[in-house]
Amino acid sequence: MATSSSGGDATHATVTADREVVISRVIGAPRELVFQAFTQVRHLSRWWGPEGFTTTTRSFEFRVGGAWDFVMHGPDGTDYQEWITWREIVPPERIALLHGESRDDPDAFESVLAFEPAGDETRIVMRTVFPTKELRDEAVEKYHAIEGGEQTLGNLAAYVAELARNESDLKGAES
Repeated sequence: MATSSSGGDATHATVTADREVVISRVIGAPRELVFQAFTQVRHLSRWWGPEGFTTTTRSFEFRVGGAWDFVMHGPDGTDYQEWITWREIVPPERIALLHGESRDDPDAFESVLAFEPAGDETRIVMRTVFPTKELRDEAVEKYHAIEGGEQTLGNLAAYVAELARNESDLKGAES
């Protein structure tokens, strides 16, 4: 089964295997800046989640074996308990993580994020593998994982563009 998004040139998503979702997007900023926005809690809380969601961090330790314990607040008022454990960190190239509702969630899924240079831009590829086909299907159909992932990367792109503009404004003011 293959599913693809209709997100246009900037975003492309496919389900390449029965347990996997892959979402990618080109972001108009250097890889180091995109990586930084993904790895510092002061940035994450500004863009993480689909449209209309906000995020409250309870704890954050960005290191292999460290965790991000947070709540995503849906636009309808629903709170979603979330837990990410960082499994691999290769700045500014790659992050591997385990994402579930709690530290010991048996339904947690694995994601690998690749930050690929694309000239002055960055292609981020998010590859997520669920424990079972049924959990992948539920995430796609019930929780709209593809659309939500695309929106999250869209929020990242907008936020990083703002950071890049501010950084450029600062450099201009210094000269």
